[in-house]
Amino acid sequence: MKDQIARSALRPVRGTALCAVAALVLVGMAWTARAVWQIRLATAGQPSSGPPDQGDGQHRPLTGLEDAYHIVSSLGDAATVVCAIAFITWLWRVRDNAYALSAQRPRYSSPWVYLGWIIPIANLWIPRALVADIHRTGAPEQPLPRVVNWWWALWLVGMVSGVGLMYTDSTDEVIARAYSDVGLLLAADAAMVGAAVAGALMVRALTSAQEDRRAAGVAALQ
Repeated sequence: MKDQIARSALRPVRGTALCAVAALVLVGMAWTARAVWQIRLATAGQPSSGPPDQGDGQHRPLTGLEDAYHIVSSLGDAATVVCAIAFITWLWRVRDNAYALSAQRPRYSSPWVYLGWIIPIANLWIPRALVADIHRTGAPEQPLPRVVNWWWALWLVGMVSGVGLMYTDSTDEVIARAYSDVGLLLAADAAMVGAAVAGALMVRALTSAQEDRRAAGVAALQ
């Protein structure tokens, strides 16, 4: 009876998983577009008038390529916000389902689903720990997919190398970096694109594992 009650409390997860995968693919495309424009900026070279931000609050008029990069960057920021909402919605859903399937309380309380991403230092391990705990409680008979570690390692590389949550440069400062040292920007972009791809694979793997356990439980009750 308890199993029936628990399984009846499961929330649909496939739709949120598809949205999260689509959003991760979108953000991967957005970071790829940024990288393409950064290469174009580096190839064109910095104008003789210097970087866009000339210091002391002075900004020179942007070139057409620089103006286009501002648009690409803004679209990428919007895609990142959409991705964050879709991913956290999925994370919350599979967390609730894992609790319903196992009747165990999650290791991390509800606020950490959000706070784990934004609190300095804690955001270096809490999100991965949340995912690992969800898989452990929701599908304890299966090992943690390796793609979880790939996703988190690539995310950390991108985050601490200048384009993730710790990224504080303005768009004009990024343009100046593209002119002077595009290699580091491209390495960070590649890490973020890789994290998006690995994240999409992770969402599919964890969702599939959880649904397989739910299906097995329903079959056992029949």
